[in-house]
Amino acid sequence: MMPPDPQEPMVEEIHRPLPVAPPLYHWYHKMSAVVFITFCLEIGLFLLIFPWTEYWDGNYFSGVLPNLRDYWDNMYVRGAVSGLGVVNLCISFAEILRLRRFARR
Repeated sequence: MMPPDPQEPMVEEIHRPLPVAPPLYHWYHKMSAVVFITFCLEIGLFLLIFPWTEYWDGNYFSGVLPNLRDYWDNMYVRGAVSGLGVVNLCISFAEILRLRRFARR
């Protein structure tokens, strides 16, 4: 049995990529994006402001573990919680800018 004769390489045709259909978004995709933005915005504002109010000292968690009261009243902890609020606000603003994906073209 003999191996087949080598064939010359075929000239490949130029293939263009097939057009991709834009994704189809339903109303619940749009509504979930708005709910997510609202949730991140509210949590972000709460975490940004709440540590600096007088209610911070009288909340549930500071009374449960009195040994951690020194850490709870520390300004760095308050700043870290406010930093989480800033992160949530950044997420909500980024998602607001991404709402363009629902626009019809």
